Amino acid sequence: MTDMNEDLEKYSSHYNENDLWEKLQKFARKAGIKVTYAALLLYYVLKNPATSTKDRAKIIGALGYFILPIDLIPDFIPVAGYTDDLAALTWGIYCVIKSITPEVKANAAAKLHEWFGDFDDHMLDLFFEKKDE
Repeated sequence: MTDMNEDLEKYSSHYNENDLWEKLQKFARKAGIKVTYAALLLYYVLKNPATSTKDRAKIIGALGYFILPIDLIPDFIPVAGYTDDLAALTWGIYCVIKSITPEVKANAAAKLHEWFGDFDDHMLDLFFEKKDE
């Protein structure tokens, strides 16, 4: 198993804001609301000047993996294609969850409504529900 820092460094080289927006705009519907919301949350946390350098590195690594056209499960595979992307993005969210402000959530939700139209906003809270252990 590789060191997480090595993975972050490897995938962060694939992060580019223009590439992120291009992939999201082109594949948002195919990837689905959950994957798109996760990527948008990380993007808006990254844009916050108060986000630490350490958290920025984690976000860039997760978004870099999302942008990478060739990954563990190729994106073109129906249903399963974005599961590895969602796993990487979810990992990024949990690393920076304290930085996900109501403003970040609102910005991400607004962009989702722009791309997906009307949907139940309560489904977006799934990332933040605590599981009973």
